[in-house]
Amino acid sequence: MDTFKIGYFVGSLASNSINRVLSKALISVAPAELEFHEIAIKDLPLYSSDYDADFPPAGRELKDAIAASDGILFISPEYNRSIPGALKNAIDWGSRPWGTNSFARKPTGIIGASPGGIGTAVMQSSMRSVLSFLDAPQLNAPEAYIRFAADAYDDDGSVKDEGTAALLRHYMEEYSAFVQRVLAANAPGHIGDQEPDSAKLTR
Repeated sequence: MDTFKIGYFVGSLASNSINRVLSKALISVAPAELEFHEIAIKDLPLYSSDYDADFPPAGRELKDAIAASDGILFISPEYNRSIPGALKNAIDWGSRPWGTNSFARKPTGIIGASPGGIGTAVMQSSMRSVLSFLDAPQLNAPEAYIRFAADAYDDDGSVKDEGTAALLRHYMEEYSAFVQRVLAANAPGHIGDQEPDSAKLTR
């Protein structure tokens, strides 16, 4: 059986993040053909085009990790009805310099947990706009807006509540199938500007 390398982002920097718990839970119920590695974001400076001529080590490591991934999974909270700043900064690093968008053609999934009832729905909507611009195919269904209940999970991320486990397992099964469909359809190559517009480079 083929295996697929999935890079995942946790959108919160908090050590006790409920989305980090969710990431462990998703990995625990994922199909065996998916192999996971976290793409770290906490050491990235704020992106500026001043770095484009010579990326710092954290920026190069992030782009290398994305390039080495067959698919990308975003597991993130919602801050102020949008994408957390640290995650958006990481996405900006991964898409630059102009013409070297590391997310192009990478099959992506978006999921997030929140204590509230709408469970990161607005953040996910914002993410879809960003990923569409980056030419990153997205798993559109099933949508997964997780209302977090601490007693549904063990400390190691395993899921104690069978209803929650079934929901997360179904999401990961669908994501695995989506990754395989996208990779089978993709022709070799990379989408990006071969001759960047100089006006874009100063944004």
